[in-house]
Amino acid sequence: MRLGEPTPIKAVINITPLVDVVLVLLIIFMVMAPQMRKGPDVNLPNTTKPNSQGDERGRILVSIDEAGGLWINDQPVAAEHFDETLRAAVGAETNPRIVIRGDAKLNFREVREVMVAIEQTGFRGVGLIAKRTGAEGK
Repeated sequence: MRLGEPTPIKAVINITPLVDVVLVLLIIFMVMAPQMRKGPDVNLPNTTKPNSQGDERGRILVSIDEAGGLWINDQPVAAEHFDETLRAAVGAETNPRIVIRGDAKLNFREVREVMVAIEQTGFRGVGLIAKRTGAEGK
């Protein structure tokens, strides 16, 4: 290199801004994921110790709203088509976990009827979702 001679330009990719943007997006999705619920708004009954609602992978969510309407995940379902819609929602899942989310104003009889319908469809081990006493949200 001689004095007065221009230095050759070296192209260097700076990935620091890319990593910053990806980490910010990751944090945003981690914070927002619990708020992205499926199904209708249901006023859950209170309980003293629901430590954990479990892992959501492979889980089929059956919701019963205040009027007694049935929902599978986020789709409303007519009572007469419940069993075939449930089987379609399960699909090829080898170990499906079916969880019921019933409104607090429902009679236990209505929730039990849905549990019986799920058992008659051929699935065992139905779970119930509740919220901790004093917890915010639904």
